[in-house]
Amino acid sequence: MATAFNTNLHHPSLSCNTKLYSGLKLQSPCLFASGRPNLSADFYGRVNKSLQCGTRNCKPTRSRVGMMPIGTPKVPYRVPGEGTWQWIDIWNALYRERVIFIGHHIDEEFSNQILATMLYLDSVDDSKRLYFYINSPGGDLTPSLAVYDTMKSLKSHIGTHCVGHAYNLAGFLLAAGEKGNRSAMPLSSIALQSPAGAARGQADDIRNEANELLRIRDYLFSELAKNTGQSVEKINKDLSRMKRLNAQEALEYGLVDRIVRPPRIKADAPRKDAGPALG
Repeated sequence: MATAFNTNLHHPSLSCNTKLYSGLKLQSPCLFASGRPNLSADFYGRVNKSLQCGTRNCKPTRSRVGMMPIGTPKVPYRVPGEGTWQWIDIWNALYRERVIFIGHHIDEEFSNQILATMLYLDSVDDSKRLYFYINSPGGDLTPSLAVYDTMKSLKSHIGTHCVGHAYNLAGFLLAAGEKGNRSAMPLSSIALQSPAGAARGQADDIRNEANELLRIRDYLFSELAKNTGQSVEKINKDLSRMKRLNAQEALEYGLVDRIVRPPRIKADAPRKDAGPALG
């Protein structure tokens, strides 16, 4: 049985000055709140006041950065030539520093975003290097080839860096960076294989699709031979099945030019500030 409550009744347990917060947003006092004071109301009240954009003591202010907005990771960024700071998403901030993350499957939409960013940054200043940070399982054939062709057509040099893994066509893009500026983290993993397709239909259609796939395979292998210094014959043999490489093997194969290690890490020495080892 439903019971109706009159919300206009006086409740002595709730003080008129008590403010209840949900996160950082002020909420109306709850009818069923206990008589105990809200100990965090004072603290959240100060935080909520500090987040009021552009105001301090009811006066407009400039060049002020409050707490990071909740939700999508954002960072404070100051536009060059201006004195004000603003919150922008972290990917936008990295784009402005000419850093492009390839962090998931490369499909048409993601490829178009990468292409637009590359073309814009190259038009702004083609004397500075672009940086690709790759942690991707690969992607669709045509969108990935579009990224590769655009990399080779820009005036800006492009450095590539593998963090995590670069599989299939992502590994192909890793090797396509400017020689001398291709790197990988010590625990990164790279895997390469021949491109695959799934043709259906009449026999002539399947044959045409197979011929096109062979043409693209030969193009990829010839470009990979140029980028790694390996012979086309060796690449054909190695990539007849999936070839997996760790960072050191990728360095020896010519996919990367160096392995990035933090300066404090040495092969046979602990950190200088480390205490006595346990065990």
